[in-house]
Amino acid sequence: MYQYLIVCPLVFLAGFVDSIAGGGGLISLPAFLAAGIPPHLAIGTNKMSSTMGTVVSTARFAKSGYIKGFLSLIAAGFAIIGSTIGAHLSMLADERILKGMMLAALPVVAFYVLKNKNLGDNEEVNTLPKKKMYLITMTAAFLIGCYDGFYGPGTGTFLLLILTGLVKMDVRSASGTTKVINLSSNIAALVTFLINGKVLLPLGIASGIFCIAGHYIGSGMVVKNGLKVVRPVIMVVLLCLFVKIIKG
Repeated sequence: MYQYLIVCPLVFLAGFVDSIAGGGGLISLPAFLAAGIPPHLAIGTNKMSSTMGTVVSTARFAKSGYIKGFLSLIAAGFAIIGSTIGAHLSMLADERILKGMMLAALPVVAFYVLKNKNLGDNEEVNTLPKKKMYLITMTAAFLIGCYDGFYGPGTGTFLLLILTGLVKMDVRSASGTTKVINLSSNIAALVTFLINGKVLLPLGIASGIFCIAGHYIGSGMVVKNGLKVVRPVIMVVLLCLFVKIIKG
């Protein structure tokens, strides 16, 4: 029972954060590990709960009309391919190389967020030509999918920043598209863990319900308040990711 008491409240918080700005795994995965669950089971069970929660936030963004359907589906396909490649690369390359690159990149990303107070909510929204929008989104989905398969933390946050910054989406549409991409990679990973028996189903279902609640509340706040909610949460996620990388 103590595992449920540790995991479920933290997974709720992770789902809330993840639905707003990504990065929920920075909270949920350590929660499973802190409850004494072996790493592979922790990762697999975490994927189950996060997938359940992401389904809800994706559906809520879709219902509100903030998901670009065809673009999101294509990007999801590229993310799955990238994630598969990244997972294979992670078995060959030294993770410390990527961590070093992240330590250099994160302050730059944080500076961008602080400087760009609009994050897509300005007169430049939806001004990018359609071909460029598709090209940048597919490229970003593939490259960040590779990162997700290789290392992972903060994937949704980076996608959100690229979609608002380079693709010129408004923050709500960017959040919705990010959720579709994340959901596809989560499902692919979950299936793999389930096939290999690396998911604790009772705990996964219970924590998944809490994750659903977090995603439902968080996505509702984004739909209603947009930038006011997203921007400060992104900064918190970036700070947590920076601390995590330093501590190793």
